[in-house]
Amino acid sequence: MDIVRRNNVTVTGNPHGPSVVLAHGFGCDQNMWRLTVPALAEDYRVVMFDYVGSGRSDASAFSEDRYSSLDGYARDAVEVCDALDLRDAVFVGHSVSAMIGALAADAAPERIGALVMVAPSPRYVDDDGYRGGFGADDIDELLASLESNYLGWSAAMAPAIMGNAERPELGEELKNSFCATDPDMARVFARTTFLSDSREDLKRVRVPTLVLECTQDVIAPQGVGAFVHEAIPGSVLITLEASGHCPHLSAPAATNQALVEFLAGLR
Repeated sequence: MDIVRRNNVTVTGNPHGPSVVLAHGFGCDQNMWRLTVPALAEDYRVVMFDYVGSGRSDASAFSEDRYSSLDGYARDAVEVCDALDLRDAVFVGHSVSAMIGALAADAAPERIGALVMVAPSPRYVDDDGYRGGFGADDIDELLASLESNYLGWSAAMAPAIMGNAERPELGEELKNSFCATDPDMARVFARTTFLSDSREDLKRVRVPTLVLECTQDVIAPQGVGAFVHEAIPGSVLITLEASGHCPHLSAPAATNQALVEFLAGLR
């Protein structure tokens, strides 16, 4: 299969610069990175893609069996890197894509040489000695609501996830992104995301890693970023003065500055 077409791969920026891969989270697509690209385009080759089942990917390639685990999405990421023959790329993953990036880096260390985790969470459900931000009943209720009325769930959840009351248009944009996703495929991705537990996967990360968390985030509350940071030896943790789960949209200047400074330190 043509991976570039399957995952709607876009390549922009400096064709001779180091490669930076921007990977979106649940219910989103590569357009969510539009405020990040200008900060990278002069110096870096910027690669964006849509996971199968998201954005303008080839929906006919969707398999519930494959995408019922984060490994399936990590395979998408690795196959995109293989198709473009990327070497030592920096994988920037938002939300669940942060954990997908960790899996991809472990599977293809020659392809991915560094990670940037934007609002990551290795587990959303609280556990003994671990606070993910949700009780098991909360996640069950969230998934039941999503599956019974996906459009209603999208309208209710998007503003809370975006978390920027001063810019309601961002919540509207996220809602529209959710609503543009096929509900059946979104259901699979949601279950895969919110029921995942990637804490052990963090221990296998061996590449330079930047962890970006927000001061107020209903999906990945403060403390989760510190857990990720402590689990990855040598990682860097930055707490952005940002509200919500999508700082690359709600606080692009601070997010881009942290990203650019980390990338400069790798060169």
